[in-house]
Amino acid sequence: MVDTTPSAEPAESGSGKGYGIQVAYRTLSVRVEENTKATSKSPLDPADAIASIDAHLLSVDEVYTRYSSHPTVGLELAAVRRRERDGKNVISPPPTVYWKKTLNYVFGGFNFLMWIAFILTIASAVLSYKPLGPPLPFVLGVAVLLILVIIISAAFYALVDWNANRIMKSIKSLIAHEAAVIRDGNQQIISAADIVVGDVAVLSAGDRVPADMRVVQASSDLRFDRSLLTGESEMIPGALDATSDNALETRNLALTSTFVVQGTCHGVVFATGDRTVMGRLVKMSGETKFKLTTIQREVWFFTKIISCLALFFFCLSLLLYGVWLRTTYPGYDTTSSAIVNSIGCLTAFVPQGLPICVALSLTVVARRMAKRQVLVKNLATIETLGCMSVLCSDKTGTLTAGKMMVENIAFLDDIFGVDEINERVAKASNPAVFSVFKALHQIARLCNGAKFDATTNHLPVQDRTIKGDPTDTALLRFSEALSIPELDVDSSTLQQEYQKKFEIPFNSRNKWMLSVVSKVNTSEKNAELTWMFVKGAPDVLFPSCTSVLQGDGTVVTLTSRARQMFATLQEDWSCRGQRVLVLCRKPIEQIKAGLPPNDVEDLMYAEMCDLTLVGLIGICDPPRPDVSPSISIIRRAGVRVFMVTGDFKLTALAIARQVGIITQHVVNTIQDVRAAASEKVSPKDYHLIKPSEDDDIRSLVLTGEDVASLTTPDWNVIVGTYTEIVFARTTPDQKMRIVEEIKARGDNTVAVTGDGVNDAPALKAADIGVAMGSGSDVAKEAAALILLKNDFASIPVAIEMGRLVFDNLKKVTLYLMPAGSYSEFMAVLANVLLGMQIPMNSYQQVCYCITNDVIMSISLMYEKPEWDLMQRKPRNARTDRLTDWRLFFHVYLFYGLMLWPCAMAMWFLYMSQQGLGFYDVILTFSRWEDGWQGYTLDQLTQFVDVGQCIYYVTVAIGQYGTLLSVRNRRVSILQSNPLWGPRRNLLVLFGMSGTVLICIVNLYGAGFQQVFNTRPIPGMFWGLPFTFALGILLMDETRKTIVRRYPKSLIAWLAW
Repeated sequence: MVDTTPSAEPAESGSGKGYGIQVAYRTLSVRVEENTKATSKSPLDPADAIASIDAHLLSVDEVYTRYSSHPTVGLELAAVRRRERDGKNVISPPPTVYWKKTLNYVFGGFNFLMWIAFILTIASAVLSYKPLGPPLPFVLGVAVLLILVIIISAAFYALVDWNANRIMKSIKSLIAHEAAVIRDGNQQIISAADIVVGDVAVLSAGDRVPADMRVVQASSDLRFDRSLLTGESEMIPGALDATSDNALETRNLALTSTFVVQGTCHGVVFATGDRTVMGRLVKMSGETKFKLTTIQREVWFFTKIISCLALFFFCLSLLLYGVWLRTTYPGYDTTSSAIVNSIGCLTAFVPQGLPICVALSLTVVARRMAKRQVLVKNLATIETLGCMSVLCSDKTGTLTAGKMMVENIAFLDDIFGVDEINERVAKASNPAVFSVFKALHQIARLCNGAKFDATTNHLPVQDRTIKGDPTDTALLRFSEALSIPELDVDSSTLQQEYQKKFEIPFNSRNKWMLSVVSKVNTSEKNAELTWMFVKGAPDVLFPSCTSVLQGDGTVVTLTSRARQMFATLQEDWSCRGQRVLVLCRKPIEQIKAGLPPNDVEDLMYAEMCDLTLVGLIGICDPPRPDVSPSISIIRRAGVRVFMVTGDFKLTALAIARQVGIITQHVVNTIQDVRAAASEKVSPKDYHLIKPSEDDDIRSLVLTGEDVASLTTPDWNVIVGTYTEIVFARTTPDQKMRIVEEIKARGDNTVAVTGDGVNDAPALKAADIGVAMGSGSDVAKEAAALILLKNDFASIPVAIEMGRLVFDNLKKVTLYLMPAGSYSEFMAVLANVLLGMQIPMNSYQQVCYCITNDVIMSISLMYEKPEWDLMQRKPRNARTDRLTDWRLFFHVYLFYGLMLWPCAMAMWFLYMSQQGLGFYDVILTFSRWEDGWQGYTLDQLTQFVDVGQCIYYVTVAIGQYGTLLSVRNRRVSILQSNPLWGPRRNLLVLFGMSGTVLICIVNLYGAGFQQVFNTRPIPGMFWGLPFTFALGILLMDETRKTIVRRYPKSLIAWLAW
């Protein structure tokens, strides 16, 4: 980092992707250009406000003067207290447009069909004065019921939406947005919301910019990601001087909610909260755009189909009445009664419980994830996780704990364990033989991007808070704790003796870090000794080394034998899962003052030769304890787990074996892939490129160099053949390419886990990005799901949750359709086409759909996972739909084909008990009037009223059998009953009891009898439906038995 002057740091982000920010940003940028050339008209106009920003045009010294700050002291505490009165550094969310939400609640789902039915019912009421139609109270009663349905449904949708949002907000509040700032001369970490104007913030790679700030000190490789604002993924270089008069285009401003993706910088905060550019854009761009989740899209598609069918049959029913029944059988029906009866077509097809269960599923998901402290930015993520077929995981900080510790140190002529250093030096007759430790300590401490939080400096080294990546953190703790008085090795004096002049931070492309330091001679202040310290990957830096330090500090030539010794040591440590770094140095001439940072950087690249190798350091980073069992569960669920890391091949392979990603002894390489690619014929359909279930498990390891050279046939072999893969030494671009190539083949749904800046491109490219809560801000922004407690075990839980939600919604659909869109519709069909009195009136149909059906279907949303849920193959998001032909087969040719004939049989049985045979009931049309078969009209009406109630009760109780059947796909109810055991769900019992109570209230309530013509029914008609329910259950148990015993039979093939 070139000396110039320091600056400010993190704040709370406004929001992002849903606000139309990118369009607003570009529009505003153009307007700012115009407004800088024109007279300002409206001081409240965001373009005018941004055009007035001039912090980028000031010199660095003028910036400090204007904001009363200092490059090394920062703000004093008194100044901070005064400026805190301006408010928190938090961007206010855009206002919610409640009237739009209300309209969605009131008219969303199937409610619009209910509105049509309500309007038509009111219209029929106008025609329903005697003798033109049915009694007015009945029609008005149906209308009241319909409007109550709409009100209750809307209220329920609103409640569930509010509850899900409340839960997700509470989880979001657990994310700690922090910022590193310089105050009172100390660097400290504070809440981003507490940043004030004038703060000097310290930013490093991976940090979110917390407030608008003027860059006053920057490394030569400083790069920003402004994609959240601009929509463009290219990295924007940082600068110290203005590159444009437009504040939105200049490169010496760091704007809120952008990210540092490379390098480091200091910046002075000049705007916070709503006064930042992002704050003004959020205010301009209005409310967040609403996006349907995957399941909601499926249900909306299903809703459109059902609604079209309902409207079609409703219109057909009225058409048949108008052109046929009214003319052929003039006394059979009136216009008003035809409308009311036809409303059954609208209500019969409406599975009103489905939208309610979808809404309810969001709350179920949110609560389950909240318990595990998993932040789901969009609940669609969970649904997509249910389809996951490949998981690409980073290693460091994701599979491993990210708590690195230096374990081994090696020099040319000796190897040390960390714990034995002081003991061996103290026992040595001449400590000078270990002088090499002084050089190693200097490099580990001074060539380091991590820093202690000044507020924790009083704590022991192991307990202090450090801001930096895990590798630098491990070296910082090691070097700070290392004290060898005999060799004058001490961190406190080292910091005073050396001054850092320039730095090239570590990045995933170079795989090394460089620092230039000068030692100030106390006797002659101007005399300086300048060193270039370098640390990084051995395989990258070894070629640049020509000499090596011996234990006593003397420099000798690095021979081929010594190279081989170090290479062998690297392989040995790597095979134990250690990350190996090489530390090097080189004396250079003093850097001329005033050189531009880019020129200094070019000079340093030219100096990257003839390095002196000081030693190797082995850093241990053990796997997280929950990773291995989690990967085992994920793999049993049919998900392939790949490791994609920037680490050395042997280190990656060792960790992959420890956590269960690699299980085979023989691991193939690029040569095996090329050989297979030359023999295989690439399939025409990329959807077919996936390993077969009968194939043996095969393992593969590839390096970034291999990935860069892969061809399309090579990728076909890799994705279509291998179950276990490790990609090592990969760059961010290669990680993204790996994800895209896997997604393009085999209908794969790819999830990526990571925590670093280098993982961000892959996290964005994946179908589901999963970041660790301890990871970089860039990674957390790119991810769709954040594991706040770094709990890898939450991933299989989320997969199971996604599968369970889809599974339960499928069960709900299968349960609702046989009674609703089948048994009720058959009643309307019999009335219109077969000239029979309608066996289930419109009130009963509406009541059944919105009470009996809903109360039982809700219990299915709380079903626990079936035993084989996490042993099934992942769902193919392209081909496996919520409603497919198998589901409709079971609705119309299995469950429904048993239910409606039972209900119809009960109708005819009751009529026969009254002396009316089959042909006395069917095809009667207009003959059903006073005197028919010797009965008065009042008697016939009584028969119909009781018969309708029998049909209603039979359907309601008969659905018990369907409900108990669809709870399991293949397992018998004997192993998964709802009363006890692992699949206990007492809500099923409550739902079944509730539906009987609703029937009793409807049939025996005096008000209902008076308004809706309901009647008590004979006792036998309460008992028989239970036998029908048992029959449906037994038939389904037989079907499941065949499916289990004969998995390749026709019945198994037809199984849903």
